[in-house]
Amino acid sequence: MAAGATAGAWVLVLSLWGTVVGGQNLTAPIGKPLVLNCKGAPRKPPQQLEWKLNTGRTEAWKVLSPQGGPWDSVARVLPNGSLLLPAVGIQDEGTFRCRAISRKGKEIKSNYQVRVYQTPGKPEIIDPASELKAGVPNKVGTCVSEGGYPAGTLSWRLNGKPLIPDGKGVSVKEETRRHPETGLFTLQSELMVTPAQGGAPHPTFSCSFSPGLPRRRALHTAPIQLSVWGEHRAPEPVPLEVQLVVEPEGGAVAPGGTVTLTCEASTQPPPQIHWIKDGTPLPLSPGPGDPGRPGGSRPAHWGHCVAKAATTQRRGEEGPRKPGGGRGRACRAESVGGA
Repeated sequence: MAAGATAGAWVLVLSLWGTVVGGQNLTAPIGKPLVLNCKGAPRKPPQQLEWKLNTGRTEAWKVLSPQGGPWDSVARVLPNGSLLLPAVGIQDEGTFRCRAISRKGKEIKSNYQVRVYQTPGKPEIIDPASELKAGVPNKVGTCVSEGGYPAGTLSWRLNGKPLIPDGKGVSVKEETRRHPETGLFTLQSELMVTPAQGGAPHPTFSCSFSPGLPRRRALHTAPIQLSVWGEHRAPEPVPLEVQLVVEPEGGAVAPGGTVTLTCEASTQPPPQIHWIKDGTPLPLSPGPGDPGRPGGSRPAHWGHCVAKAATTQRRGEEGPRKPGGGRGRACRAESVGGA
């Protein structure tokens, strides 16, 4: 009796509510057509069925039937009873229900929960660092993902393993923006790290985009490998630009005249200036204010050499002469780093 009563109760429930078939969660790509099948509906007229929609386009349930017209370009009932959405969009997310009466008079219901998605482009790391300094916070780069729906998430990896922000050695600054017209999302994630002294000298970083829907594949950036250097590493030598200025121009003066040579090398810290004549270094005694030119006002990284032309002329010689019998003088500027 108990078993029979239970069976009778189920029959009563089915007769009141019908059979719910095809209760499914569906995901559809944005912009593509979507067809929902009405379970149990006769394939040809006459048909007794209706669709009810509750989506982002409706304030209440929208009812569609084969006898009614299409709902603008949003949806329409096909001759076989299925519901067609020609180009599904974000506003079409929601619940779709169909109630049909079979040829045998049995009521069957179908229920669909629809969500849409748009796969973004491959994420990339913009403005990556060229190197990292141990013991201080460094910006690794900014990971960007554009044009996705739903928003999803960005995450970082270090040497292939998940990098978890701890607010100390690892921190992440995230930003999410949504396009006002398309509704698609742009994600940004800025990574800051503080490498430990004596840690890995060449860490490899990468970023991944995880979709906001299940069973969707993650997307990964190309990895970047950076170098970590210690706090006391010597700075790289900076090439010097050295210019030799001669006063008067050309260096030709009358016998007994004076020629001033100025060696200019503008850099910080100031370099050391060395003078060489005919391959032999010249000893200079810098005076106050400017090396090699007492009382001068030029900065310390300018060096001067003063030369006098010979006071006697050889027979047949006339006019101005170059100092030192025409032989060469040169200057050399040497920076702290040895350049």
